Amino acid sequence: MSLFKTLFKSNSAVKSNVEVLNTEDFKKAVHMNKVQLVDVRTAREFKGGHIARALNIDYFKGDAFYKEFEKLDRSKPLYLYCRSGNRSNKAAHQLAARGFEKVYDLKGGILRWK
Repeated sequence: MSLFKTLFKSNSAVKSNVEVLNTEDFKKAVHMNKVQLVDVRTAREFKGGHIARALNIDYFKGDAFYKEFEKLDRSKPLYLYCRSGNRSNKAAHQLAARGFEKVYDLKGGILRWK
């Protein structure tokens, strides 16, 4: 297989591992279910209000961000959100590339949740 095909195939696999959910579908998935739910905002933003049972792992913490995700199960679905959906979408693709099998991102972030 050519390098181009290999790169294209792996990129496609990562994209298929990430799904952006609307607020209603995200709420159904995380409500009363024991899921890996992560808020990727800063600690200050998190303290200002967050989704119940969410773990706070700050996207801007560099390598420490990825170290925290090493503690989670890559084979179980991972639900991410941030303020508006920008950071969590970037994080979702990066984490899928690092082996998380299924990553869900909240469309519009916590701004849409409220």
